[in-house]
Amino acid sequence: MNKLVSYDPFADAGLDDLFRGFFRPVRTATPAAATIRMDVTERDNGYVVHAEIPGARKEDIQVTIEGNQVTIGAEVKRDFAPKEGDQVLRSERHYGSVHRSFTLPVDLDEAASTARFEKGILEVTLARKAGVAGRKLTIQ
Repeated sequence: MNKLVSYDPFADAGLDDLFRGFFRPVRTATPAAATIRMDVTERDNGYVVHAEIPGARKEDIQVTIEGNQVTIGAEVKRDFAPKEGDQVLRSERHYGSVHRSFTLPVDLDEAASTARFEKGILEVTLARKAGVAGRKLTIQ
């Protein structure tokens, strides 16, 4: 035979969570910090990096190569100022400096590497450093 079990709707945790969540603000998320988004592709002679840096000017971007580490930095400046009497209701665009560093498995040739910036996309072509030919040691 089946047992009868009494049900208490207020003992269920789901209902309690519903009422607790009712008084929480709907949007508590803060804007994420700006970062440089990029794609790195390996080719026969090196690597190609496509980095998104919207709002930056070519003069404000720096690319540094040290061994196998690449650093991309940019300064994004505010290009407009609100007129007197205007009230800014919302500002989500990032202004300031952003940096991104990454390492690759081989050393890079700084002299043969190139960078080009067009329409907010930085394209960096990184050339591999020529490998040093091995030498045969004489045993004494």
